[in-house]
Amino acid sequence: MFQTSVLASGSKGNCILVRSKNTGIIIDAGISLKRIWAALEDLRVPRSIIKAVLISHEHSDHTRSAGALARSLKIPLMITAETYSCCAHRLGKVQDWIYYFETGIEFLVGDILVRPFRSSHDAADPCNFRLEHDERSLGIALDLGYFSKLTILRLQSVNTLILESNHDLKMLMEGPYEPNLKLRVKSEHGHLSNEQAVGLISQVMHPGLRNLVLAHLSETNNHPDLAHRVMNDYLQSIRSDTCLIMADQYCHTRLVDV
Repeated sequence: MFQTSVLASGSKGNCILVRSKNTGIIIDAGISLKRIWAALEDLRVPRSIIKAVLISHEHSDHTRSAGALARSLKIPLMITAETYSCCAHRLGKVQDWIYYFETGIEFLVGDILVRPFRSSHDAADPCNFRLEHDERSLGIALDLGYFSKLTILRLQSVNTLILESNHDLKMLMEGPYEPNLKLRVKSEHGHLSNEQAVGLISQVMHPGLRNLVLAHLSETNNHPDLAHRVMNDYLQSIRSDTCLIMADQYCHTRLVDV
């Protein structure tokens, strides 16, 4: 068994569950504990298998309840030192639970191998992840302004990919954001557009990519139907049978078999 569910994804909070039979990891905890508990209960995932909370970067939509989660379950809060220094005030008393990892150095959580790699985002030490178990692999690529050669390398051959498809460029530029925020979103340290997400997929597509989950959609500068159509048009053009799934800000996805 190797499964994932995006519990929430968007600018108001992000949280991903990854699990094997005996090991669960929460990646980012940008939503309330109440919502995390409710999602786990709905998915019939016992809290007892959650062995760590893993943080990608310090922004509040990824760390809001991370400290409370670690304290509640008495599990390691896995984070880089630079990221911790930027969000320690938000995490509260977690010194007994802190486990520092370094971007680029793999480590085990139970029977799941975690391979963090650098991402391009306006944060202190942002990273994305490749997770492996039982000869299957999951890629997570969120909060990145562009995809580097390293990103492509790490996402090659994954069986399931959770990928940012944040905005439609026309909606962003014609929308209500202030000019400086528009520039930030579309910069190399911002977020991937729908079209950029297609560009990344075109570089990592292979017959073994079973599932593609589009995530971190902007509620202001995108629409799920639009993001789905742009990606689905590409998948159909190459006659791919990859299952396309949309993550949501307010409800979790099903448990996806990686």
